[in-house]
Amino acid sequence: MDNLFEGLIRARRIFANKEVLRHTHIPESLPHREAQIKRLADILSSGLMGETPSNIFIYGKTGTGKTATVKYVSKRLEETARKSGSKYSHHYINGILFETPYRVFTYLAQEFNQRVPVMGWPLDKVYSEFKNGIDAEQRCVTVILDEVDKLVKGGEDTLYILSRMNGELTNARVSLIGISNDLTFADSLDPRIKSSLSEEEIIFPPYNAEQLRDILSERAEKAFKGGVLEEAVIPLCAALVASENGDARCALDLLRISGEIAERSDSKMVCEEDVRQASERLEMNRLAEVVKTLPLQSKIVLSSILVLNRERRKRRFSSGEVYSVYRRLCHQLGIEALSQARITTFVSELDILGLLDTMMVSRGRYGRSKEISLSVPDASVQQVLFEDYKLKALSDLRIKMQTTL
Repeated sequence: MDNLFEGLIRARRIFANKEVLRHTHIPESLPHREAQIKRLADILSSGLMGETPSNIFIYGKTGTGKTATVKYVSKRLEETARKSGSKYSHHYINGILFETPYRVFTYLAQEFNQRVPVMGWPLDKVYSEFKNGIDAEQRCVTVILDEVDKLVKGGEDTLYILSRMNGELTNARVSLIGISNDLTFADSLDPRIKSSLSEEEIIFPPYNAEQLRDILSERAEKAFKGGVLEEAVIPLCAALVASENGDARCALDLLRISGEIAERSDSKMVCEEDVRQASERLEMNRLAEVVKTLPLQSKIVLSSILVLNRERRKRRFSSGEVYSVYRRLCHQLGIEALSQARITTFVSELDILGLLDTMMVSRGRYGRSKEISLSVPDASVQQVLFEDYKLKALSDLRIKMQTTL
């Protein structure tokens, strides 16, 4: 045990700089996003000429390069501003982390050296401090609101205030960039906000297999040592991801994990088998994330099917069987059971997510009935389900299930 890490920190055979394959890394170039980069630069460049840039809403699925492109352009705009003697800055806010207007304006005020407590002040006072800080000199500021749809769910005040702020400023100018996966997000906004935003839209389409190959090839040159990737590795990574969602983040993760698998096995090369193992691992990670975020009632429904798998020794069950066990588990957890009609809705949602498989079966003169089965590995689902403290009362059941699965 004294030498536990010595073998693990030996000279690497595979990676030169693994961090290049993280989706947080902003590369020197962004292949196949030239049109979006130019459009964004055209809009924001007016800030260098003393004008107020238009607000921008950027849409696209996860992994289409939205955030990377915005940070890439904003960074270069700041560099250009410094060279020309003008003042420009961008400030990035993730709507998942900064879910309330108070937290947003506290952060922005602190960015401009204003002393604002993390709680306790009224919102208008926090906003006033931010406004005083930003308007202290001539400058252009871009506020980037990533996952803006999540932020707005906590209240539309942030967008409303920022969209009208320029009318209260003397020296500074503010523009907004909203980034969202939801193409219909802006349609649900208050008409007053939509009117004051007057935003331009930029759409980021998913990457195809050829584009993903280019992205991975460019990153791989810096991430891996020379000659360690078999020729088929990058095309296979690109093809697997393109066939599913065209998500560049997934493609980068797949390539990185493939390299990690090869390195841990003390291999000199990354091969196709490493990619397939990495794909299976990522699939399990996605499964875990889906199960973790399910509502409690959906988790109990899944637990019911795990119990049926153990007790009945078969794979498909009627909706009546599932509901009967569901009620039993609710009683064990001290939770009020929902009606069978409501549970049928949860089953349908789990089917859509790919966790369950449902089919209608003819019973002859007894009509038709729905049969339900688990469509993912039961051991994997079980492990994630029992991480929820709300299901702690089923811990004794877990032990029994582990001995039979």
